[in-house]
Amino acid sequence: MPTQFHPVTYTHSEPRAPRDRWDRLDALRGLAMVWMTAFHFCFDLSYLQLWRQDFYRNPVWTWQRTAIVSLFLLCAGLAQAAAHSKQTSAARFCRRWLQVAGCALLVSAGSYLVFPNSYIYFGVLHGMAVMLLLLRLMQGWSNRLLFSLAVLCLLAPGLYQYVASGLPASLVELLNAKAFSPLGLVTRKPATEDFVPLLPWLGIMLLGFQIGRHQIAKSGAWLPGYLARPAQNALCRSLAWLGRHSLSYYMLHQLVLMGGLMLLVLLLPTALD
Repeated sequence: MPTQFHPVTYTHSEPRAPRDRWDRLDALRGLAMVWMTAFHFCFDLSYLQLWRQDFYRNPVWTWQRTAIVSLFLLCAGLAQAAAHSKQTSAARFCRRWLQVAGCALLVSAGSYLVFPNSYIYFGVLHGMAVMLLLLRLMQGWSNRLLFSLAVLCLLAPGLYQYVASGLPASLVELLNAKAFSPLGLVTRKPATEDFVPLLPWLGIMLLGFQIGRHQIAKSGAWLPGYLARPAQNALCRSLAWLGRHSLSYYMLHQLVLMGGLMLLVLLLPTALD
C-alpha cells in the first residue's frame, strides 16, 4: 500500500538533493562515514605501531565501533523505508545489492592480503548484503511484527550466551565455526578484523525500517519532513554529498589512509637523516 508524507517546498537559494533522496538522512550517513574515518585512522596508527592502542578490548574503541555500525545500519533501515514508500523497482534494488555484495567480496580479498590470519569474511558490507535481502522479503510485514523481531534480534546473542553452557558442546562449537558464525550465536569472537553478524545487527536495521515506515505512514509526522529538508549550510551539504557516495568512499578511504601512513613511515626516517 503506497504511503505519502507532506512534500518539502524548496526555494531557489536552497541546494537540491536528488529528487529520490532524503537530504538530511544522507548527511547523517555522511557523519557516520566521517566518524568511521577517524576511527580507522587511529586503528591504522596503532597497526603501524605509531600509537599503541588496544582496539580489541579497550571500551573506548569497542564502544565507538558499536556506535558507528549502529548509526550506519539505522540509516540503512531508514533509507529502505524511504525507498519502500516510493515503490523503488526491483531492478534498481538488485543493482544496488550487487554493488554492495561485490564490494564485500573485494573487502574479503583485500583484507586477506593484509591480514591473512584474520581476514574479513563477514564484515559490515557482507552483513548489509544479507540484511538487505531479508528486509526486502519482510517489507510487507506489519510494524508490530517487525518491531518484535527487531527486539528479538537484539536480545538473542545475550540470551544465547546465557544458555550456551547448558547446550551440547558440539552444537556450541558448530555455531562458533566460520560457516555458521555469521548468524551471531557465538560464545567467542572469531579471528577477523571486522565482524557484523546478523544477530544482533539485523535488529538495528529493522528498527530503522520500522520507525521510518511508521513515520511516513503517519499524517503530519515530523521525521520524514525533517530528513527530506535540504541541507542549510556548507557542512551539512558536504556531509550529504558524502552520504550519497558512501559505498565508494568506504571502499577507497582505507587505501588512502593506510597507504599514506605507510608512505610516511617509509619516508620519515630518510627525512630525519
